[in-house]
Amino acid sequence: MSPRRPDADVPPGLLLVDKPGGMTSHDVVARARRVLSVRKVGHAGTLDPMATGLLVLGVGTATRLLGYVGGHDKTYEATIRLGQSTVTDDREGEVLTTASTAEVDDDAIRAALAAQTGPLQQVPSSVSAVKVDGRRSYDRVRAGEDVVLEPRSVTVHRLDVHRITRPEPDLVDVDVTVECTAGTYIRAIARDAGAVLGVGGHLTALRRTASGPFTLGQAAPVEDAGAALAAGGGAGAVGLTDAARLVFPERPLTAPEAVAVGYGQRIPATGAPGLHAAVDPDGRLVALVEDAGTTARVAVGFPPR
Repeated sequence: MSPRRPDADVPPGLLLVDKPGGMTSHDVVARARRVLSVRKVGHAGTLDPMATGLLVLGVGTATRLLGYVGGHDKTYEATIRLGQSTVTDDREGEVLTTASTAEVDDDAIRAALAAQTGPLQQVPSSVSAVKVDGRRSYDRVRAGEDVVLEPRSVTVHRLDVHRITRPEPDLVDVDVTVECTAGTYIRAIARDAGAVLGVGGHLTALRRTASGPFTLGQAAPVEDAGAALAAGGGAGAVGLTDAARLVFPERPLTAPEAVAVGYGQRIPATGAPGLHAAVDPDGRLVALVEDAGTTARVAVGFPPR
């Protein structure tokens, strides 16, 4: 067996990728690994193969930020089709039911979608990445099992209806913008609004435009984003310290504090709740720290390269 090739010398950071349709999130991660010749790459928040738009990747020690980035609110542009339900609640699944929307007016459609805002108990699609007893739900469904997932608490902060069109007499397409908490399924919104109207619904297009502080306008194809990170900056690349500053309040460290934090030692409390990005005098992210009484402890460390 040939020895594993060492990773390339690439600075840690985030890649803001504009994911094309037809690729899984794992496909994008695999491509980033090839582009950068780095094994340690992960993503924050899965996008279905049908979906496009912002996918945040972490490279090197920046993967330690991904759990925090993935938990932020998301914004999507989507098209909902009313008049058909599908197995997957999106256009890639087999059509289960059809019903005419000829008697469904625009006001009823807006009301049904308005009901999908605020705090919701949302049941994910059975063909989703939710794990059931350690296995992905979609794997169980593909194996022929009947899967019914438990409702989960999500919040849709806003759902703006931009356009309602009728491509066929019995179908309605609705273009929307959705701002929501992490873990919200936009295709479940389409499914549930269609159920309220009695005609069925599914998603025909989905594009993520924001995830926490990061936006699609900052993104680039994965190859370009990877090249920018390797070069030290550019479209689609955010260095480790800058990324942490965008996600957390900054805690500037003195030189002695930076040494102490580097050894995992406690320093005086920040005086503010939550995690802080602890940055040394040279501008390097040393750790994420949080108060524990009168001192601040290291929650996540970022050793020097």
